[in-house]
Amino acid sequence: MQLTDFLPTTRKEMNLRGWEQADVILLSADAYVDHPSFGAAVIGRLLEAEGLRVAIIPQPDWHGDYRDFKKLGRPRLWFGVAPGCMDSMVNKYTAARRLRSEDAYSPDGRHDLRPEYPTIVYTRICKELFPDCPVILGGIEASLRRLAHYDYWQDRLRPSILLDSGADAITYGMGEQPTLELVQRSLNLLDCGHPDLAYDEEGNALLTSAAIREVLGDLPQTVLAYPSESQIPNGITKEDIVLHPFEECLHEPRHHAENFRHIEEQSNRLEAQRLIQQAGTQWVVVNPPFPPMTTEQLDHSFDLPYTRLPHPKYNGKRIPAYEMIRFSVNLHRGCFGGCAFCTISAHQGKFVMTRSKESILREVKAITQMPEFRGNLSDLGGPSANMYGMKGKNRQACQKCRRPSCIHPAICPNLNGDHRPLLDIYRAVDAIPGIKHTYIGSGVRYDLLLHDWKDEALNRACRDYTRELITRHVSGRLKVAPEHTSDRVLALMRKPSFRLFYDFKKQFDQINRDCGLRQQLIPYFISSHPGCHEEDMADLAQQTRHLGFRLEQVQDFTPTPMTTATTMYATGYDPNTLQPVFVARTPAEKEAQRRYFFWYKEEKTNFLTQGNKPNRTFPVKKKNNKK
Repeated sequence: MQLTDFLPTTRKEMNLRGWEQADVILLSADAYVDHPSFGAAVIGRLLEAEGLRVAIIPQPDWHGDYRDFKKLGRPRLWFGVAPGCMDSMVNKYTAARRLRSEDAYSPDGRHDLRPEYPTIVYTRICKELFPDCPVILGGIEASLRRLAHYDYWQDRLRPSILLDSGADAITYGMGEQPTLELVQRSLNLLDCGHPDLAYDEEGNALLTSAAIREVLGDLPQTVLAYPSESQIPNGITKEDIVLHPFEECLHEPRHHAENFRHIEEQSNRLEAQRLIQQAGTQWVVVNPPFPPMTTEQLDHSFDLPYTRLPHPKYNGKRIPAYEMIRFSVNLHRGCFGGCAFCTISAHQGKFVMTRSKESILREVKAITQMPEFRGNLSDLGGPSANMYGMKGKNRQACQKCRRPSCIHPAICPNLNGDHRPLLDIYRAVDAIPGIKHTYIGSGVRYDLLLHDWKDEALNRACRDYTRELITRHVSGRLKVAPEHTSDRVLALMRKPSFRLFYDFKKQFDQINRDCGLRQQLIPYFISSHPGCHEEDMADLAQQTRHLGFRLEQVQDFTPTPMTTATTMYATGYDPNTLQPVFVARTPAEKEAQRRYFFWYKEEKTNFLTQGNKPNRTFPVKKKNNKK
């Protein structure tokens, strides 16, 4: 690989391409990995394909004289702030607010290369150095903080990050469509010689914040701020949803819960309404999103000329997240699970966007040509492993739908749960020369596999998928996420009854016995989720102990912006019912719940029943001690 195979990151690399100035400069809080799983690389390659000159400044030093921010000069169009593949605070801290052992998206896992809230830090520096240059926000951090939100690490409600940062706009969700439209509108401004343009010493036109505001007002999937209600494009209409003002939410938590129900609904609708919220003297407007990407659009994004490698500047250094995904393939985006604690639908939406079989096979073939590839794909999945190609049978019904989940509290009868297209993908990938094993590392929704689809062909496909998954695509341990055992807690999580996990485990064990395999089922569980009491954790310990598990994949609930569970945690109300919800908040309460995961490490296990009445969701067979 040569330097010119990557998007330029330095003035020297720009000179190698003969560039004096970049059109767009992306500021990334992650290391630059030129791979379709890294957002800055995706947007950079997308803009490059439109003929723009795009540069990336990965993990700029925000201390001192800001030389990293100045080294490439001012872009012709805008700075794009891409703060990382994970929320910066989730990436940096555990649920106990302790520093994580390493930063997964930094070379050698270093902690000192990323500030807290890089969206705010990077934007303020850009505005200080280049006051008239537009700054456009994207990525997880800005997307999930596009309106008033609870920040767990500051333990307070915060207004839209657009106001805190001083940026010109947010493109929320998956950024390809709003970014492409913004490019076209920006270039049109330059072509028409807008009066608010700036000019460099050579007389070249430069886009400014004043000019770009004229084309942002109706741009779908963007967030904008206005200094007064009268300046909101078209004014506030009866079609708009006006949320409780930020200041009211500070004093009345129930108002924030009411707001979130609207936010979640509109994030998951095909025909969404505009959301408006006042914060101080500012008015934040969230324009409805673009329709879900088509297969052709998604293929284009994945087929861009990625090197699939970290930039050469990292030679000899380990980037933990890249090591995890370097030999994996993403089949689709979006998730219709709607889990209360998950941010996927808030960012990607609930409608599954599916790549074509041809695009997937092209990517797999490219991986087989990588020098270090040894024949094993680590994951062939997506946000949920087995939602590929699934959508509503009646599109009109989906257009009217307001449910955040297609499978909770029950699987929608309009959902097409056919697993045959996914099985076809698995088999086609396995047939490619150079592929030895294909593993499924993404989470499997076993409720889709156990559901009675009222169609024997679909039910047979579920059975075939289950058997093929277990016999061909498990590397010895299959991870699934029941999350809890209490049906009451699971209902708040929007997860299926633990009875289904019990049924799936029986199938898993039977298939392993039939095929002479000795594989493990590894369940994920969460403690201290809103609504979870200590007695629920005692029940979890008892049920999992009787099933023979010594739990490994466990975590304490971490409140992240823009989820139902975080809203419960912050306000004490379920936003869907506005009924009070118990929340374990203090370290002592959290530890009292967490200890039940590790009953087998205690010298005595009396605490499993002392003061805690089990709440079993199915009968547990006692072990037969007779010889």
